Amino acid sequence: MKRLSVRKKLTLWITALMMTLVCIVMAFLFGVSSRVAVQSAQEQLESFVRGNLTGITMENGTLQFADSVQFTRSGMYLLVYNESGALLAGQTPLSYPATVSFENGLIRPVSDEEADDVYLTLDFWLPFGWDDGVWVRGVVQQPELDDAMHRLLDLSLLLLPLVVLVSGVGAYCIVRRAFRPIDRIVAAAGEISEGRDLSRRIGLPPGKDEISQLAAAFDQMFERLERAFEAESQFTSDASHELRTPTAVILAQCREAEQHAQTTEEYAEAVTVIHRQADRISGLIGQLLQMTRMEQGTAKLSAEQADLSELAEVVCEEQCTVYPDRDIRTRLQPHVMAWFDVTLMTRVLQNLLENACRYGGEQITVEVRQEQDEAVLSVLDNGEGIPEDQQEKIWKRFYRCESSRSGGQGTGLGLPMVAQITAMHGGTVTVSSTQGLGTRFTVRFPVAPKNI
Repeated sequence: MKRLSVRKKLTLWITALMMTLVCIVMAFLFGVSSRVAVQSAQEQLESFVRGNLTGITMENGTLQFADSVQFTRSGMYLLVYNESGALLAGQTPLSYPATVSFENGLIRPVSDEEADDVYLTLDFWLPFGWDDGVWVRGVVQQPELDDAMHRLLDLSLLLLPLVVLVSGVGAYCIVRRAFRPIDRIVAAAGEISEGRDLSRRIGLPPGKDEISQLAAAFDQMFERLERAFEAESQFTSDASHELRTPTAVILAQCREAEQHAQTTEEYAEAVTVIHRQADRISGLIGQLLQMTRMEQGTAKLSAEQADLSELAEVVCEEQCTVYPDRDIRTRLQPHVMAWFDVTLMTRVLQNLLENACRYGGEQITVEVRQEQDEAVLSVLDNGEGIPEDQQEKIWKRFYRCESSRSGGQGTGLGLPMVAQITAMHGGTVTVSSTQGLGTRFTVRFPVAPKNI
């Protein structure tokens, strides 16, 4: 039994259950049929006797019988006795006992010790005065149940194999149909485990049964696996692409120092270049790891209600010290309270300000306001702007616009990270730029903690 598949086990269990139910039903039918036969005979006997009572009268001391009186009918016998038990009318069956006591209104079985026949007997006392009357007795042979039982047993032996066959086939079809989604789950899991198709889904129609819920859970798991694999592949591709240049610079500086450096100043210059490239590698790896965590959903928001205006003021003051040659101004609506992750929203504002300081003009303005149920954060500069055909591309990793904006030293990850963090807050980020006039980045997200 342990080696059988679940399909076979369920099929056997359902077939066994059907056999058990059929046996119980047949046993019930055996018991009911015997009771029904006896009860039917009793009802017919009582109706037969009562129907004849009205036709028996006494006139001038003589017992009279109407024409409607029947002494025999369908195996039933009508007997009339006087008070002392002498038979006055009717004929007893051959195997009926000679002496049977009278019991008024009670149907009872009566049998002879020497015979196997059993008779149902019903007596009624029919009075004709205060001290005169007769006993009217009805007798019928108790139904022979053996023949009915044999017929019922033959029918059971005929139907039982048919029921077993039909229930077995039906159970197998039902189990096979019920397990078909399981086969799809196994096939999808097998293909994914072999790495052939990470986009494979089970795709069962939505439902409330356990199989549909299991399939939906597997689809969600497969989707997370695909995202994780894509994020890993993206991280590997991005890291290998972007780390190639600073690594090459470090190796070149090391070889240059080893072969040609003679003075302390030359060694110090090589170390400075190496240190700068190492910082660039460290920052790049940190940004890539954070973006990968956000894409995989492992970076969770620690949302709290905070003052966005106060946050913007603090970040702008810090950036003024980093970029003293830029005129950073603020237009802040006081006390714009919203639910957000302070650390991540700080990164959003820092990235937008660094982008504006590196690629924009000398004057940068930060605006914070509330519009209905949204908090709005804008960073605008008076630089040369972004060409219209490149405005959709700036949200891609490592993309840097051509023209004068490409003169900065950014990694090309700042704006994609801004878009991801804003999406995690249930908001959007847009850009509007006119060449020669400047660029405005606008971040909008709900004031209330929606989708967080």
